[in-house]
Parts: sequence; C-alpha cells; structure tokens
Amino acid sequence: MIPITRETKSTCPYCGVGCGVVIESRGAQITGVRGDTEHPANFGRLCTKGQSLHLTAASQVTTQTRLLTPQWRSSRGQDPQALGWDAAMDMASQRLAAIVQSHGPDALGFYISGQLLTEDYYVFNKLAKGLLGTNNIDSNSRLCMSSAVAGYKMTLGADAPPACYEDIAHAQCLFIAGSNAAWAHPILFRRIEDAKRANPALKMVVIDPRRTDTADMADLHLAIQPGTDVMLFHGLLHIMLAQGWTQTAYIAAHTSGFEALQALVADHTPEHVAQICGVLEADLYTAARWFAGVQEGGTERSPTLSLYCQGLNQSSNGTAKNAALINLHLATQQIGRPGAGPLSLTGQPNAMGGREVGGMANLMSAHRDLANPQHRAEVASLWGVADLPAKAGLTAVEMFEAAADGQIKALWIACTNPAQSMPDQKTVRRALQRAEFVVVQEAFATAATCDYADLLLPATTWGEKEGTVTNSERRITRVRAAVAAPGEARADWVIAADLGKRLAKVLGRPQDAHLLDYPTPEAVWNEHRESTRGRDLDITGLSYNWLESQGPAQWPLPEGAKSGLERLYADGHFPTSDGRARFAAVAWQPVFEERVSQFPFSLTTGRLRDQWHGMTRTGTAGRLYAHSPEPCVQVNPQDAKRMGWSDDELVQVRSKRGALVLPVQVSAQVAPMQSFIAMHWGSEVLSGRDANGEAGFGVNVLTTSSYCPTSKQPELKHAAVQIIRADLSADATWQLMGMAWLPSDQVWTVRQNLQKLMPHFDFAYLVPFTDASAALADQAPRTGLLLRAASRAPADNLLLQTVAEALNLNDTNTLHYKDAVRVQRRSVRLTTADANGLRSLQGFLIAGDSRSARWLRTLLQESTPLNWSARQWLVASDSPMGGSAPVSRQVCSCLNVREDAISVCLQSLSGSEDERVAGLQSQLHCGTQCGSCVPELRQITRRVVALV
Repeated sequence: MIPITRETKSTCPYCGVGCGVVIESRGAQITGVRGDTEHPANFGRLCTKGQSLHLTAASQVTTQTRLLTPQWRSSRGQDPQALGWDAAMDMASQRLAAIVQSHGPDALGFYISGQLLTEDYYVFNKLAKGLLGTNNIDSNSRLCMSSAVAGYKMTLGADAPPACYEDIAHAQCLFIAGSNAAWAHPILFRRIEDAKRANPALKMVVIDPRRTDTADMADLHLAIQPGTDVMLFHGLLHIMLAQGWTQTAYIAAHTSGFEALQALVADHTPEHVAQICGVLEADLYTAARWFAGVQEGGTERSPTLSLYCQGLNQSSNGTAKNAALINLHLATQQIGRPGAGPLSLTGQPNAMGGREVGGMANLMSAHRDLANPQHRAEVASLWGVADLPAKAGLTAVEMFEAAADGQIKALWIACTNPAQSMPDQKTVRRALQRAEFVVVQEAFATAATCDYADLLLPATTWGEKEGTVTNSERRITRVRAAVAAPGEARADWVIAADLGKRLAKVLGRPQDAHLLDYPTPEAVWNEHRESTRGRDLDITGLSYNWLESQGPAQWPLPEGAKSGLERLYADGHFPTSDGRARFAAVAWQPVFEERVSQFPFSLTTGRLRDQWHGMTRTGTAGRLYAHSPEPCVQVNPQDAKRMGWSDDELVQVRSKRGALVLPVQVSAQVAPMQSFIAMHWGSEVLSGRDANGEAGFGVNVLTTSSYCPTSKQPELKHAAVQIIRADLSADATWQLMGMAWLPSDQVWTVRQNLQKLMPHFDFAYLVPFTDASAALADQAPRTGLLLRAASRAPADNLLLQTVAEALNLNDTNTLHYKDAVRVQRRSVRLTTADANGLRSLQGFLIAGDSRSARWLRTLLQESTPLNWSARQWLVASDSPMGGSAPVSRQVCSCLNVREDAISVCLQSLSGSEDERVAGLQSQLHCGTQCGSCVPELRQITRRVVALV
C-alpha cells in the first residue's frame, strides 16, 4: 500500500530571509517541498536552493552521505569505527572532564553554527557558560554577522534590526551596500523587483566593487575600491551637511555625539572621497541626495531603506563600516518609519536566534552584556548556578589559533565545517591536528572537518528537527519535523544536554546534572523565553501554541501583547543609558592587505546563485551545479588581455598564506586589478598539491585571518594576491579529464573515493552534473561526476587505473587506448547498441593530450547517438572537424533552460526589455518559478539586442 502523503510546515535551512516551506513526505521519506503561501517572509516563493531541498533528502543521498551512527578513530588518519551512543558519550564526557581537571575549562572550545535552531543554541550556551564555566563558545555567525551586531550596539544600543521586509515596498530609495542580494537573498530580491515594478520612481543605489546581478539592476552603481566603504559613507555625510540635507531637529532631540562625527567628516571632501573610492564626484552627490530623501521641488523627505551584508561585515574594519552607514540614517532621520531604516541581511537561517540566546563568546542570553556583573547575576539566577565567567571567551579565529598553539586542548564542532569556511586554512588544519580531542557533531559525513574528528556524532538536519528560528527581520518561526531522523541521528540540543548531564557526574558535581534536564525542545524554549522578560527582545507573550495558531511573529512580543513590532524606534527612543542613539566617529582604515607589487590583485569572495556555504547539502543536488558548473577565478578582460590569459586557462592564485590553481574566467563584472572566487570551493571540490607537496585546501587557503578589533569578524572579503600563468598550462603539460554517468545509489560514494585521489595531482577539481532534462520532482535524476586534473609530470598507471575503475570504465563496453611512449591513455565506455545500431557515450577518461575532452564532454552530456563513423573518433587525440561547441550554460535551474535556447528565442522577440523578458517567460517559461534567473534574463536580453 502506498503511504499517504503528509504535509508539514517548516522553514528553509539556507539564508536568513527565513522562507516558510511546506514539506511533502510519505512514510519516512521527504518527497517534495514548496513555498508556504501563508508565511510572511516569502508568501510561497522559494529560490532554486529552496525548491531543490527534497533532492538533498533523497534516500540515495542519505545512505551515501549522511552520518548515521556515532563513530570514533583509534588514531588520527584511520577510518572511523562505529560505536553505540552510550559508549560515545561516555568517551566524550571522560575525555573532556580529564582536560578540564588538568587544564581548566578554558582549555575547551565549542564552535557551533548559525544553522542550529534557537533551542540547540541555548543548550550549548548553558552547557559551556553555566555548567563548565567557560565562555569559549563561538559560532560561525562570527564569520557572518558579528560586525552587524557590533555596529547596531555601537549606534542604536542593541542588536535589533529596526526595519522589516515590508519596508521595501514603502521605500523611495533602496541603498544596497556590500550585498549581492539577487544571489545571496533571492526571495528578498523578488520583493525589490516587485517594488521597482510597482513604483518606477524608486531609486536603487548599489555599492559593490563588482557589477553583480544586483548592481546590474541599480539606477546608480558605485563600484568602489574594496574596503573604502567608511570613506564613502563619511563623504556622503559631508555632502549632506554642506547641502543642508541633514535633519538637525532630530539630531538634537534623539542623538548624541554628532559634533565629533561632524568634525571627523569635515575633510572628507567629494574630491578626496572620489579619488580614494574610485567613483565620480557627481555620483556622490546623487547618492547623498537620494539617501537623504530630497525630492526635486518637494519639502517632504522620502524614505530610504539600506540593505547590507558581508561586503560590510567581513572586514578588518567591519564594525566601522556598519556604524558609518547607520550614521547616515540617524543624520537624515531615515529610521523608525515605513520604508526607512538600516536592515542588515542575515547570512544564515538562525544567526539571529543564536545572538538572542547569547551563543557567542562575548554575548549572554537576551542581549545581556557579558562584562556587566548585574547581567551575569541575572542569568546565573535563572540557570540556578552560583556565577558565570566574566572573561570574554575566544572568538572563532582566536579559538583555532589557540588550538594551533596548544592552548585549546579540545574542540567540539557542531553543524559547521571550519575546514572549509574559516580563513587561513593552514592554521585551521594545524589546530585540528594538534588538538588532543576533536568532536564533530554533524549530519553529513562528507564535510571536510569530519576527516579530523576523533569522535563523530550523527545529528539531525532539515526536515527532522523541532524548534524555532529567527530571520533577518526579527521574525520567529516554528521549525517542524516532517520525518523521523535516519539511523541513530539525534537532535543537536539532545546531544548537548546528554553531554552536560554526563559531564556533571564525571566532574563530581552530580547535583548540576539537572541544569540540562529538558524533556522537550519546548521546555528549552520556555526557559529562553523567560530569560527575555523585560529585555529589548521580550518574547514572554510568545509560546509554541501561539506560533502554531497565529504563525510567525516578530519580536518584541511581551506578555499581553497582541502582536510583535514591525519597526523599532518610531518614538525616537533608543535602548541606551540616556535613550539617545549614538553617532559613531569611526575612522576609515584601508583593507588589512593592501595591493603591492608582489601581490598586485585584490581578491574578493562571495556566493554563487545556486550554492550554499561549503555545499555540504547543496552539493548533493547535481542540478544546482548547472548554473556555475566548475570552480574558476574571474578576472577583468583588460587584465586577461594584458597578461595573455584566455578562458579556461590554468592560473596560479597566491597570497601570503598559500596558493591554488584555477581556470580563468574572463568577466566584465570584475574591475581591473581585482579578481573573484566563489566562497564555496573548498577542498571537497577543489584540491591538488601546492609547491610544497601539501594537499590543497580550497579558496580559504588564500584568505586572511585578520579581523575587526571590535567584532572579531575576519576579513574574508579581501586578500592581496598574485595571479600568474600556472606552469601546468603549457601544451606539453600532462592533463586529465574523467567523466561518467553513474548509478544514483553509487555516485556520492564514488565522489568520496575520488576526492581522496585529488591531492595526487598538482591541480584537480571534482564536480557532479545531472541530466539537463530531469524534472525537479525527480529525486533520483541521472547524475555523473567530472574530474579535471593536471600535473607537471604524468600520473602513474596505478592512479589512472584507480580513477578509471571508480568511473566504471572497466566493463566490456569500454574501449581502451594506451601509448606508453607518449604517456597517453583513453578509456571510453558506450551504451549497448539500440535497434538502429546507435550507441551513446556513458563515460570517458582522457589522460595526457586532452584536446578531445571538450568534444567528448558534449557528447556525453547531450547523450548524442553515435554511428560507427563517429565512434571511430572516440579514442583519437583530436576530435572530428574540431569537435562541437561545449554544452550551453544553464540559466534557469528550475526548468533547465539554457543560454543558447534563450538567445535563439530572443531573435524572434521585439519591444522593450520588459516585453522581451515577458516573451521569454511566455515561450520558454524561464523565470516563472523561483525568479532567480530574471536578472540574468535581462542581461542576456540586452546583450543579444545589442548584437542585432
């Protein structure tokens, strides 16, 4: 009997927009997902990642990639062995207790995640600070939002975003700084598109060194030099003051510190700012007027909403960047009213919830100050402990540096992948190797950090969890489990609570075991809720029952309130000692690593449209690679011409910390003397050997661990690099490409096996691909793997044989060619002949001279039927008549619409840009589901029309 389909409301586990989803399931299997039309964050819309969530929960993905039992290693480098939960938790508690007894609790470090639920975060926070007595608990939100937190607290008095998503529809100016929202927060960007359509007078200013899809839609793009944001914002304030565009009455009544800021910006003249930032003076005046809301011939000030993200946050001067932007809002009274205010865009689904419970090294529950004795006493009383540690804990970068130096003896890592996401990967790997005991609490066994764990603990993930999350607009949503956890996976809060109870007994304090005695996640929530009583984020009126009956709600929502507050500070009163907002007289500082002759390029990092973080989850849905199928470094066309680089040529990118080899992609989105690499390409995808023979560590081997002194957030957004032609690019260099369709129940296991081989080459990347015709509902689409590699010397035969066998190039339908003298190898596998005697390509391995690889790749991806004449070319070093063009890049991931089809369709369309895009949507249906591809449809339309 077919199980009945159930529907469960929950949330998306990706960005901080906090979209509601409806999970479809049958029995123990998630079978589909759609947007929740009743959720106020997205009203039913989902981006490509959200629409593909069910693919990441498919049974073949779970069985091949999930961590399903506790495992331990008897020694580092060995394969892990399974053991029971009791034995695993006893091992963990005994090892940690021994370290505490020998070195004190500050020898422990807990590194957790903005993807945990609020209840998970709360229990970990109480475990570390309340039971163990250490503030060494930090989160990967340190890499994401800590500068935004510090900026809010410095100016407005509390970590409380004052605006909401609805303000996008009310704004007359959208000021987007350091955010490619079109890719990083796609559903929020749909609101921006809606607002622009509804209000053609709406002005959009985008500040970004790159011309991203977001910048491409702007009325004014300020392509500033990296790191010059503070200079820009001070320059805009200088102009506002000179033109009389500030609101002096508001400043006098509701703020303090303006005189110091006014004196600071006096020398930030338009001429000086334009020179430093690399923008036009006229554009500075335009941006200042639009931000101030000054209308032509009008007296009313129109509202301005700023949206900002990692371009401001991930900086060695990140707090100053955030504060300087908020200064503009305070100076022009662009806060506390519809359409106005600073709204930081949270990068992770629950970074906000983690901040609410104090789940970071310098925070305490309910926005309390760790340095405040009264605040510590309040939390100690709530928790029933004598006191709490006063010394701030080590933040993310500090924690791993301390572990690398031997100060931190044990690391407990939950729901995050520092061996991919942290900067300065060599230091991070040294920390993981030197720590005496490393525990990784994870859902996916494929995360790079798992390779360093002494103990692996299987955790639940999306679709299996119960609790709450808070999105970027302070909106709290219930997260519900649709299916039972697979294998022996447990909820993160359950694991933390179990550890705490066992630790209390091993440490000789059995009376403290009750501190973490929670029967349900709701019990955790109720304690967290009580901790907020009387605080700025008071949610004492918000219960699980309230959320079930009323739906998602914004805080504050104190006891007795009917609803939460959409906007904060409408009355001009701020949560500071005197009730006034504070202007921050922060100085501009250049990037930590300025360009020099040895490292003349600026490297910036950022997101791809269809991927998430280190791709631990999105990387299991092959269709999400189709839009950006391979790692690359983007460079400006002028630089490519000057250096003699061409598309797909291998170059070496080197910083002071490390180097990696990547193919070049020439792109006008990148400014001269700048470069861009997506943040997602970790060692799970991009590897090889460096000059010292060490395995490659992905993009973050290049980035610097320098951080903002206030927020301690590292400058992941910028590094100074050298880019030169790799000595692997010459015609004589030995290269390899292997590609094959694989059975769905084997492909992810094969990927893990091939990943182990990548460091045997000087350059290598490994990516999945899927059948372009597969429907989104197909949970087991035909999937394959592509391995590309190069080396200074040919690989040995055993390595090539291992690669060939992994790709199933070893049956009777495989043709082989070997040339020992020229060190050439070709293996080509075909399907059996059909009724017409035609076969198609199933897999190939080309080693040595790889000129034919592009042709073979096209044949394989297109499943081109091959007659005998074509098959004669399969093992040749070249391709017939120069081969065929590469497969066109996919633009619409939802409906598998490629760029070549879009270009052809445009030839038959006429009218305005909007009319042509509408024609594409009508005929090809691209851009009609999630809408993530609409900005690119506009770009292609303009490009094709310009050629006509």
